[in-house]
Amino acid sequence: MIPNSPIRAERIAGDIDALAAITEPGRPWTRRAFTPMFLEGRKWLEHAMQAAGAVTQVDAAGNLIGTIPGRKPELGTIMLGSHSDTVPDGGRFDGIAGVVVALEVARALRDQNIVLDHTLEIVDFLAEEVSIFGVSCIGSRGISGTRPAEWLARQSDGVTLQQGIAQVGGRPHLSAQRDDIKAFLELHIEQGPVLQNEQLDIGVVTAIAGITRVEIIVEGRADHAGTTPMSARKDALTTAAWIALGVEELGKALASGEEHFAATVGEFEMTPNAANVVPARVRMLIDARAELRDDMERFVDELANGVAAIAEKTGVSVSVPRIVSDNPPTPCDAGLLNVLDAACESTGARHRRMASGAGHDTAWMARITRAAMIFVPCVDGRSHSADEYASTEDIALGAAVLLDAVKTLDAKLQGDF
Repeated sequence: MIPNSPIRAERIAGDIDALAAITEPGRPWTRRAFTPMFLEGRKWLEHAMQAAGAVTQVDAAGNLIGTIPGRKPELGTIMLGSHSDTVPDGGRFDGIAGVVVALEVARALRDQNIVLDHTLEIVDFLAEEVSIFGVSCIGSRGISGTRPAEWLARQSDGVTLQQGIAQVGGRPHLSAQRDDIKAFLELHIEQGPVLQNEQLDIGVVTAIAGITRVEIIVEGRADHAGTTPMSARKDALTTAAWIALGVEELGKALASGEEHFAATVGEFEMTPNAANVVPARVRMLIDARAELRDDMERFVDELANGVAAIAEKTGVSVSVPRIVSDNPPTPCDAGLLNVLDAACESTGARHRRMASGAGHDTAWMARITRAAMIFVPCVDGRSHSADEYASTEDIALGAAVLLDAVKTLDAKLQGDF
């Protein structure tokens, strides 16, 4: 129990345990979107929302929403939440903690007999994680009106995404875009070690890093591994190795400042991939993430220059780096950040501002409303793993911060904010 707060840690722990028990047999914490286990988890959440006094519905995009009408519904909606789907063999807390905390904030308001002026909504977004259809953030893209129309034709085991959304209760032929949401807040585990290492309680998220993926093709020459002299080879792998080391060096240089930056060679395909053949071709896919757009542009420019220099040195042909996908960073709302900072001070939470290197539904909600996030610590920064863990106490303190912020917002959003 947090002093002077109606947040009840035992309710949070009970909710997380109940959802954790709904998992595929032999696969801890696996509840992928569109599967029977996901629907079972949704049914549990629906009942929990109703018990908290919310009226539930599945919107056109397939999001489960619990609504608690405000005294002045014409003022619009404050929305809280995250996602209940998991990666395969994933964590008990990624997404789940944010949905449960939104539920607990609603219960705490009810326990205090507080009815907000604004309508309060608890949301479980559909398929934040990469789904069986190969795409992610399906629900939040639907609410923000940014889900590509062509996605509906994507298939998995003969079922289209359009059919999948309909099967979870959505109406994919209708628009789910909203214009009444005045603020959106999401709690999430950090998925990194910074808060734990700095012994802090809360990270106030300044921005969600942009993600750019870059493909590089290295074309060498296949030769006999035993008879071709070392000086006569055009080994695609050794050239690719130089490039991978260069990506790491450049990433570290850009990450040396205060703003978040990371770069990873995440995919690496070599052919012919035989022990007795000099590698002929390598395909590399780089995942780069930046809080600042200028840092990403510098990375792409310096990568191209570095790749050209390595190709000249090794005599192996290397393609010009090709941008495969490019999503810009999403800053969180400055006014909400100030409210969250003040809520941390009010609740006694030790906090810092920080960027998110991972993508979240908040990035899409920011397209249509004021949006922000807070992070709570997770042990050793582990996530997307069965070993993922966040303490009930840390999550409950995050809930207390959100509760304080919601009360403040209910008043501030009615004036000049």
